[in-house]
Amino acid sequence: MSHRTLSASRHGSVQKRSLVEAFTVLEIPRIIVVGMVGYIETPFALRALVSVWAQHLSEECRRCFYKSGLSPGLAK
Repeated sequence: MSHRTLSASRHGSVQKRSLVEAFTVLEIPRIIVVGMVGYIETPFALRALVSVWAQHLSEECRRCFYKSGLSPGLAK
């Protein structure tokens, strides 16, 4: 955890205050978005409305999402 110090002043005020905030730096590997899900709010919970998949998915990635190992529409 790291800290940073900010100098803050209210609009029209002459005095400045020092604020100390704590923050955490996360290091994560690069990610590739393969799809998105749109949700709709119902009276009980969120419900999936639509799913959108990327068009540039490799065959390796498709195998992770489909049990047959083939991309949809290419099943023989």
